[in-house]
Amino acid sequence: FFGDYESDACAAANEVVKQVLAKYPNEVKLNFRHFPLTNIHQRALKAGEAAIAAGQEGKFWEMHNLLFEHRHNLGTITLKSYARDAGVTSKVFLDDLMNSTFGWQVRGDISFGQQKGVKEVPTFFLNDVKYTDAITLAAFSKAIDTILAEHGSSAKTVKKVAKKRA
Repeated sequence: FFGDYESDACAAANEVVKQVLAKYPNEVKLNFRHFPLTNIHQRALKAGEAAIAAGQEGKFWEMHNLLFEHRHNLGTITLKSYARDAGVTSKVFLDDLMNSTFGWQVRGDISFGQQKGVKEVPTFFLNDVKYTDAITLAAFSKAIDTILAEHGSSAKTVKKVAKKRA
């Protein structure tokens, strides 16, 4: 899942993804890749850094969901507040944001997305194949069930993109 924390479409897709993960808890692995559209979403890059910083304490997914929930209010100081709400206890969280400590990881995701042909968000890949159908539970379920039938449900899990951020 290539996404941007300021995108309404990505926030809506994230809600569908939660449903997919609930339906397929053992078959689907979600991997989020940061792809901030910085020409229209100036705060999305810093929000991505905040998610990665939270991930250093095992709080990536909590922060990820809070960022989408508050996508219209992603200033640096509010990011620190969201991190606290997510359970982050680091005393250097704000310093890490101000110094762009994790910016290289966000830029790496952008580069990887560009190599894979990502031009817009949200963009999904299922087992490294670009998913182009509707972003609904029914459409994802159909695609996932097809993959599971082709590969055997226990032989291989369905992956969304390449690696998890933590």
